[in-house]
Amino acid sequence: MFHSGRWAGVFLTVTGANADEAFLCFKALAAQVKTIDGILLGHSASAKLEKLLRESAATSHTETPAVEYAIRFLCLLVEKNCFRYVNLLIQKIEQNLDAKNGIINAVVEAAIPVDSSFEEKLKLMIKEKTGAASVKMKTGVRPELLGGYILRIGSHYIDASLKGQLESMAAHLGANTGGRNG
Repeated sequence: MFHSGRWAGVFLTVTGANADEAFLCFKALAAQVKTIDGILLGHSASAKLEKLLRESAATSHTETPAVEYAIRFLCLLVEKNCFRYVNLLIQKIEQNLDAKNGIINAVVEAAIPVDSSFEEKLKLMIKEKTGAASVKMKTGVRPELLGGYILRIGSHYIDASLKGQLESMAAHLGANTGGRNG
C-alpha cells in the first residue's frame, strides 16, 4: 500500500528550506517523466532515468539543490515501483506546503462565470476572516444554482445560491405548516 502522507512528509523533511522550489522542480520533472514510453520500475530503470535527468539539468544549466532533490526523489519512486502514484504524491505535497505556508484552498461554484473583481473580493474576505497568508481559488459554473454561489473551504460549506435559498424557504414553510400542502 502506498502512503502518500509518509512520502510527502519525507520529501518535505529532506528538502527543508528548499521545499517550495524542490516541489516545483519535482512537479515539472514528473510531467516530463510521464511522457516516457514504457514501464518505469526497478533499479536499472531508476539509474537510466537519473542519467537522463542529470544530462537534461546540465544542458539547461539548472543544477540547483532543488533540482537535485527532485531528481533523487523521482528516481527513488521509480526504484521502489511507486512512480504510478506520483499524481497522488504531488497533491499531498502541495497540500502540506499550502498548510505550512498558510495558504487556504477554496472552491467557488456559481450560476455564471465568476468575474475577477468578485473573485478578488472573496479572496480578500477569506484572508481577513481566516488570517491566511494567501488564498488559492478554483472556480466553476453550475447553472442549476440559478444565481449566487457556493463556497467550499476544506470541510466548510457556504451556500449563498438562489437555489439553496429557495430550498431553505420551502423546507421552512413546510415545517411551519406541519408539512401540509393545503
